[in-house]
Amino acid sequence: MRLQEKSLKKFEFLEHMADAYVAAYGATIEEAFENAALAMFEVMTDTKTVKPKLKETVEITGEDECALLYVWLETLLLKFDVEGRLYSKFKVNNIGKNLEGFTLKAEIWGEQFDTEKHPSRVGVKAVTYHQMEIMKKNELFVVKVILDI
Repeated sequence: MRLQEKSLKKFEFLEHMADAYVAAYGATIEEAFENAALAMFEVMTDTKTVKPKLKETVEITGEDECALLYVWLETLLLKFDVEGRLYSKFKVNNIGKNLEGFTLKAEIWGEQFDTEKHPSRVGVKAVTYHQMEIMKKNELFVVKVILDI
């Protein structure tokens, strides 16, 4: 059963002095990664205003799960910085392990940033490894990440 079906919160912002500290949750690690991405874009804008008009595929690798989370969020942030796209829907189809490390395959949906439509909140400069955690608590996956704002 996916987290959305259980009507639990997808993510929350934790207290931090200067940056955005996010805890994202999921019934699976894939779902926790999806919700971490949603939280990052929620820092930047109201994701309810971002229509899922454009669909893209993302395939990335990382040496471990923390590196994978870092590369996942940095890839999405780079798409915003370079292509001017915001995203509001994420489907991580698979996180797998092979001899080189971990892989992630996902589909993402969003649209071009429009200042008339998408309210600007806080700019995210980078994803950090500082205090990054990926854990399973009971039956729930939790990922924590600090976003440099």
